[in-house]
Amino acid sequence: MIITNGRVAVNGTVVTELGSRADASGDKITLDGRPLRIEAERVYILLNKPAGYMTTLKDPQGRPVVTDLLNGIKERVYPVGRLDYNTEGLLLLTNDGELANGLAHPSHEVEKEYMVRVRGSVTPEQTRNLSSGVDLDDGKSAPAEVKLVSESENNSWISITIHEGRYRQVRRMCEAVGLTVVRLKRTRYGFLETGEMKPSEFRHLSSKEVSGLRALCMEKKSAGGRGKK
Repeated sequence: MIITNGRVAVNGTVVTELGSRADASGDKITLDGRPLRIEAERVYILLNKPAGYMTTLKDPQGRPVVTDLLNGIKERVYPVGRLDYNTEGLLLLTNDGELANGLAHPSHEVEKEYMVRVRGSVTPEQTRNLSSGVDLDDGKSAPAEVKLVSESENNSWISITIHEGRYRQVRRMCEAVGLTVVRLKRTRYGFLETGEMKPSEFRHLSSKEVSGLRALCMEKKSAGGRGKK
């Protein structure tokens, strides 16, 4: 046995008794004198991000970051993709690098739905242009699903569903057709939704939801492979 043979040490002290405990997050554990790497427990979090938070781990300007909201989460998690400082809504965070990279990869084209409040009314022509794709400085946007949700004298709400994940894409799309964004919130990411979650609230994903995200990556990867043949 590795332990009874004296090959394991905790904080410099050899451990030979079975059942001895150690804290992987704070204790220095070695095997044959070499540090033992213990994989951290994988964590998957859905956060309803409020406006006024950076989707980074640190900000040079000292602005609050999304991980400040994760009270009680000891693991070091990273955002999957980004939401702008003033953009609200659904944000995934995890320490599962493989899944995060898979979801963020452009080839997977995960659906993202946004509720957008714009100033004034929205014309049928603007809706058609957003739906068919508009010219941006980094290329034309892909076709989007656009619906007028409500309209008043001063503001209108529209729903925009995109598959891409370019920098400030929804804001730039609206600006390209002459719409001024007043509020922007992501309400859906793939099959995940914020639902009744309040701003700043978060929850752990269920194992079924995590499996669904993995399946989504595989499904898009397979579809991409078929399309290249």
